[in-house]
Amino acid sequence: ALAQTLLTPQFSNGLPCTIARWRPVGNTERTKNVLLTGNAHGALQHWHVTSGKCLNSYIDEENQIYALDYLPSGDRFAAAGKDPIIKIFDEDTRQLVSTLKGGFGFGLKGEHGHSNRIFSLKFDSSDPNILASAGWDNTIQIWDCRQERSVRTIYGPHLCGDSLDISDDNILAGSWKPTEQLQIYSLSTGQLVRTIDWSSSYLSKQEPLMVYAAQYSKPTNSEFLAAGGSGANEARVFDINNKYGLVGTVTGLARGVFTLDFAPNGRRLSVAGGDATIRIIDIVSREEWELERPGNAQ
Repeated sequence: ALAQTLLTPQFSNGLPCTIARWRPVGNTERTKNVLLTGNAHGALQHWHVTSGKCLNSYIDEENQIYALDYLPSGDRFAAAGKDPIIKIFDEDTRQLVSTLKGGFGFGLKGEHGHSNRIFSLKFDSSDPNILASAGWDNTIQIWDCRQERSVRTIYGPHLCGDSLDISDDNILAGSWKPTEQLQIYSLSTGQLVRTIDWSSSYLSKQEPLMVYAAQYSKPTNSEFLAAGGSGANEARVFDINNKYGLVGTVTGLARGVFTLDFAPNGRRLSVAGGDATIRIIDIVSREEWELERPGNAQ
């Protein structure tokens, strides 16, 4: 059921909201139930969802916001988008505290950093100083926020949505391309660890899937990962502890999957996209399924 509608016409200029993140509980003295959103007009907004009030707005009219992420503590958040620069803000003061836009590179004038739009950001939950980012320029950048520079570049992934995640030393990258669309890299070395097989859609044998959204299950010791996108218009869940075997598929959709999110217990997944429907998927074991529906476990 619809619980609340947050109205943004004075801040959006008629352009869509492109990304949202719930603020972690973190400091118990902070207001609870706060949602951070970004839009294509360059606005960052904090919303108190209970009251429907906008608590704060920051507008960069020359930018469009596509990516957001919070530190697990909720003390800071990062934002990026059309402008290939990452800005980090203090959550309590709302002040810009750091700008990430380059690092060591090739030659005396070379710099590591993004050269095109950024579509996904993720803080390392085990180290608040490390941030990963990716987008249209076919790179993943690993940033050290203390040095305000990229310390490692991973080449290859082409991200067009919120499809970057970190679990332990693993970086999950979902690419909008017809092959090698779901890969895992080492955070510490930048080396490719695994390419997860994604065969053609079960219902559309000739149509490949191109990933818009990918995520590890919560908590940090992830049991599953999920991804979805367009082309084949489907989402899949994989079992990390069973050699990334397929757990299940949401398929037969009329339009692509643009976003998905695991619940905190890691056993429920929301999937949504172009058909304007939000699907809630329960992930149960073969044994649990057999108890609920005897004779139907596959």
